[in-house]
Amino acid sequence: MSEAPVHDDRDDLRAWMEGIAARTEAALDRALPPASQAPGRLHEAMRYAVLGGGKRVRPLLCHAAGAVFGAPVDALDAAAAAIEMIHVYSLVHDDMPAMDDDAMRRGKPTVHVAYDEATALLVGDALQSQAFETIAACPVPATQQVALTRELAHASGSLGMAGGQTIDLMSVGVALDRPALETMHRMKTGALLRAAVRLGALCAPQAPDAAAREALDAYAAAVGLAFQVVDDILDVTVDSATLGKTAGKDAENDKPTYVSLLGLDEARALARALRADAGRALEPFGARARRLRELADFVVERAY
Repeated sequence: MSEAPVHDDRDDLRAWMEGIAARTEAALDRALPPASQAPGRLHEAMRYAVLGGGKRVRPLLCHAAGAVFGAPVDALDAAAAAIEMIHVYSLVHDDMPAMDDDAMRRGKPTVHVAYDEATALLVGDALQSQAFETIAACPVPATQQVALTRELAHASGSLGMAGGQTIDLMSVGVALDRPALETMHRMKTGALLRAAVRLGALCAPQAPDAAAREALDAYAAAVGLAFQVVDDILDVTVDSATLGKTAGKDAENDKPTYVSLLGLDEARALARALRADAGRALEPFGARARRLRELADFVVERAY
């Protein structure tokens, strides 16, 4: 008698991630204006920036959080597409010469290289507007649309992603201590990752209670910081082709990172500790939070 095939949870997770990525790609394709519509060059560049690349971590978190509370997938598709457009707009602007001046993103030339700087600036502006148009059309009641819009706006602004990027630019060559570095990354990277989790929960028919929101925020805080720690690790351990962007840029630009502050081994230990924190935060949700738990593992395991 032949042995039954061994079930591999990693294959199951991979299939789920690929399914969500495909749903998100389709939602983004629907939300973005076609390149055939004027102004064609701008719309072509927007689609170049958004489609066909990226890990889609924020949409994955959005869908995983929504599954905990039974959110409808069509609402999650809209929320996931909106937050991914915000994320991509930030990448397009970050890569420009006035900021990080990078030539490669997601394994291909950055938008300002493939097109030009003026177009890249407008692509970022237009993607931000398109994100809010998309979230405003999310198929949920109006009160939920307002909550979703407020959450996305707060995470994107001066108290979130944009503020964190400002601190990052001001910190070049500065020896930040660990609390200051953590504050910067909780704003620059963590705010949008936390918003992805919150948006997923806010798409549910019944809003999570205070205890559930607190647990989700604790999870998102741990995963968001772990994501940045791992990014810092990969910047010094992986080549550009594997990374999909220019490796070693942080050291080249004299930016403070968790590796430069703690060393490689301690940075990896911190990532593992943050993964454990994320798992503990999810305990109240039991098996419903399986995908969120697996995503925390996925984020941290990239560093090994």
